[in-house]
Amino acid sequence: MVQAAAEPSATGGAAANPIRVMVVDDSAVIRGLLTRTLEADPDIAVVASVGNGQMAISALGRADTDVVVLDIEMPVMDGLTALPQLLKASPDVKIIVASTLTQKNAQISLKALSAGASDYVAKPSSSQLNAAADFKRELVDKIKALGRARRAARQRSGGALSKAELPFRPAAGTKTIPAGPAPIVLRAPSRTAPAVIAIGSSTGGPQALFSVLGALPASVTQPILITQHMPPTFTTILAQHIARVANRPTAEAVDGESVKAGRIYLAPGDFHMRVEASGTDRVLRISKDPPENFCRPAVDPMLRSLAQVYGPAVLTVILTGMGSDGAKGGQAIVAAGGTVVAQDETTSVVWGMPGAAAAAGICSAVLSISEIAPAIAKMAGGRA
Repeated sequence: MVQAAAEPSATGGAAANPIRVMVVDDSAVIRGLLTRTLEADPDIAVVASVGNGQMAISALGRADTDVVVLDIEMPVMDGLTALPQLLKASPDVKIIVASTLTQKNAQISLKALSAGASDYVAKPSSSQLNAAADFKRELVDKIKALGRARRAARQRSGGALSKAELPFRPAAGTKTIPAGPAPIVLRAPSRTAPAVIAIGSSTGGPQALFSVLGALPASVTQPILITQHMPPTFTTILAQHIARVANRPTAEAVDGESVKAGRIYLAPGDFHMRVEASGTDRVLRISKDPPENFCRPAVDPMLRSLAQVYGPAVLTVILTGMGSDGAKGGQAIVAAGGTVVAQDETTSVVWGMPGAAAAAGICSAVLSISEIAPAIAKMAGGRA
């Protein structure tokens, strides 16, 4: 499954069953701009537009809502206070927190993700919003991906999981597993012990990263390189959170620094991160090369560089996220003899990136989030 843009409505008008959205912002101007932006897409319907968290809780009881776009700073009741009450009222509603790019708001947004928000958007000012095409595209894409994920989860919870929805286990050799219209092919993992671990993630990624990295034993000493789709400032704060959870030195990558064992390196917001060989050393390179898969940082350039430098000694993990970033880079990893593991659909917030990797036939395992750290530990010890 590859998370793609919505198909246009067959009638050219409103979709028969659009994603239902609530917009929560204390600025009437921003609410109006967001509502017009969202309703310009036939696959989205704004069912409520309110000015604070308290009003959002009341409105949620009146309209079935798939996704809430929730401002952080509001009078009466702010977004962080409203968040747990919204989830209590509707446990499966998807919430996107919206905040401006400040260090304080980055901290609050990561706290909101820990409290159950599904994703975040960096909100431009009201004067910039009309011209903010990238922000509008990002918001629409995230709403569609999360709305569809909510509906898919509801369908799955309607009965026992089908064979296609059960988690995939590590394969001793190449193996085919039924999965809907196309089978998932699992490959044998590399026989070479990994010298480096690479992780790619997007929507739902911070919580998945905390889960995986917090569960890694100290015996895993390989350097870990992470590309998480995130804007500047947010990645700075994310690195600090990872350092505390993983109990490992963690920081945003610095151009030209050496890759060292026991450390975690995070691609800085708005920069791609790659690795290159320098004699016997391995050094990080960050760049503002054009976005890939509409993203900078992107996972694919990181993985291509690792395949070139480390060959078969790369263990790659693709975690939850919308889109297909990481699938092409994962193909380069496998072509060089390395190993790719993906998160399963049931535990992913959005099964776009890991689903694309699984559908490409490049994975040696597709696992629940709780199974990924033990799998990394086993493979990192050289026991494929």
